[in-house]
This record gives sequence, C-alpha cells and structure tokens, in this order.
Amino acid sequence: MAAMEHPTADPRRILTVFGTRPEAIKLFPLVHALEADARFHSRICVSGQHRGMLDQVLEISGVMPHHDLQLMQPDQSLDELTARLITGIGMVLDLEQPDWVVVQGDTATAMAAALAAYYRKVPVAHVEAGLRSGNIHHPWPEEVNRKIIGNIAALHCAPTERAKAALLAENVDPATVHVTGNTVIDALQWITARVEAQPNLAGGLHELEHRFAGKRIIAVTSHRRENFGEGMKTIASALRRLAERPDVAAIFPVHLNPNVRDVMASTLAGVENVALVEPLDYPHFARLLAMADLVLTDSGGVQEEAPALGKPVLVMRATTERPEGVDAGTAKLVGSDAERIVAEASRLLDDKAAYSAMARAHNPFGDGNSAARICDLLCLPC
Repeated sequence: MAAMEHPTADPRRILTVFGTRPEAIKLFPLVHALEADARFHSRICVSGQHRGMLDQVLEISGVMPHHDLQLMQPDQSLDELTARLITGIGMVLDLEQPDWVVVQGDTATAMAAALAAYYRKVPVAHVEAGLRSGNIHHPWPEEVNRKIIGNIAALHCAPTERAKAALLAENVDPATVHVTGNTVIDALQWITARVEAQPNLAGGLHELEHRFAGKRIIAVTSHRRENFGEGMKTIASALRRLAERPDVAAIFPVHLNPNVRDVMASTLAGVENVALVEPLDYPHFARLLAMADLVLTDSGGVQEEAPALGKPVLVMRATTERPEGVDAGTAKLVGSDAERIVAEASRLLDDKAAYSAMARAHNPFGDGNSAARICDLLCLPC
C-alpha cells in the first residue's frame, strides 16, 4: 500500500494502549512505524498488566511510554482490574485528546481502552481483529474481550482473510475491515535479525544448548486459564512421558502464575531431560523457537510465530481462534489430554514425512509489512 501524502494536514494524534508482553511484541513494530512517520504524533500508554514481562519488551524494542498506569495488584479480580483500567485509561484519553486509539488483540487492557474511547467518541483501531474461537469460554475471557472490541472499533486490521470473513459474518461494515497481516511477523523478523547480529542478546540459552546437544528440542509454553487445574496436570504428565525418550529434551519457560508453576514444579522438577526456566525475554524466546524441533503451546501468539520459523505446532487447547494455521498444516489441535499430546508429538518426532509436511507448510499470518499497512489505514478519514 503506497504511503498517502497530507502535506497541509496536522499530524494525527495516535494513542497506542497496551499492557501485556504479547501486546507489546505485536505493537512495537507499529509504534516504530508511527514514530518514524511525519503523518503522526505518536503517544503511548501502558497499563502494566504484565509488569516484568512487559518491561522486558519495552527495553529491547526501545519503546518509551508516555503514561504508565501500573494498575496491577496482587490477587486482583478481573472486575477490579477492568474498573481500574477503564478509569485510568479514561484519564489519559482526557489528557491526550487523540484522533485514534490503537489497541491490539483481546486483553483486559485492550477491551477497557476500547470502551473508554467509545465513551468519549474517539475512534478505535483494532490490530489483530476478527479472531474467533466460537466459544465464549475458550479462551476465557479473551473471546468476549475481542468481541466487545469488534463492536466498538472503527478500523479493523484483520491478520488474515479468515479473520476478515469472521467480522463480515458479524455484520461489521466491510469498508472498515482490511487484511493487513499480523504484526507479530514484523516483530519476529526484527528480533531474529537483532539476535543474529548480536548473539549475546540470547546468551542465557547457551548452557541449555550445550546440555541438550544432539537431542530433539521441544519448546513448551502453557498458561491459559481454561487449562488451569486438571489440564495443567495432564500437560505436565505428557511432558514427563515425552522426556523419558533419550533423544528428546523439553525447555519450558514457566509462567509466573502459581496455577502453572506449582503444577509443573511438582511433576517435572528434577526430570533429567526437562528444563523448567524462568519466563524468557523476547530475544531469548525467539532463540528458543529457532532452537526447537517442535513446539507445544496453548498460547495464541506462538501459533503464529513458530510457523514463521518452520516449526510444527501442537496446540494444547480444545479450540483455536487461529484456525488458519490448522488449515495450512502448520498447527494441529491436540487439547490437554496426555495420551493425545504424547501420541501426536511422538508421531512428529518419529515420522520424517509427517514432520516435513508441517515444517514446510505455508505460514498464513504475514509477510513482515503489516505495520506499514496499518499506518496508511490510520490516515484514512475517521
């Protein structure tokens, strides 16, 4: 999409709002593009929904927020968090008076920012719009969050044609829906190039690379609320069984939530071929994906990132709002059943043809130019 020229227009005031690590990863390419473009006056508000993990991404990407709400409190309920987000972001909106509010994805921060903007009749641009699982409880509460944003947004930046179709099926105005690709691919290309140029950015994995040299690496992430409880136990059991193979090692950056950490520690701590590590910053996580032969995840973003590096993905969820990966053959839904996880992972580890079919499948999520496309769309009439 060619850049639009507005030589006499004042720069558009864009307020980008986010609060979690995945949002920061997917929005920093857009922030970079906005800050480099004379058509815009870019402002940034972070909620601090993921404090430590958010700060890691801000640091590596060089993004400096203008407003940091620091809203997280211990054991905060979703309704408490939501109320504080709406009022906190509302105060920033009253101060900044933006022309557009940009949100990404399906977090409480994104939903609250969209709602606060709607109360002030400020148009909302939704990055990664149109993802739907079709079940309001899977993922929970993300499916409802993104549906709320979808009813508010004036600009829907859909990552794929399928996401666009989902919005059109909900009677969203077709003129407001544009397929841009997913900015996560922009981000992954940027950080992969940084790590290649500066290997020490991901030097914390050198010890594990040496320890597991010659083994097939399984990268694992799991943190979804719908897997808390029995689901986490069966996922841990599956990993323990896979790690009994002498040719396999699992590297698992364990989420800070005790619903994840306590279960994984009780089942996997001390297992020889399993490394339970602290959450990785973005350069180290990109390096882990590059090292891996196979990815097991219940994360949304990883379903997009891993195929960009040619890594098969087994999705440990009952549903996915990213069916494009399943359709393309880069991902497969396996749920949280231990038998299914072990069987499907073993098939990929043992069957070269099955592995190659997934590793070589087309990545449907983007080409690395999504941020530039979104910038041009933000110049359209509100």
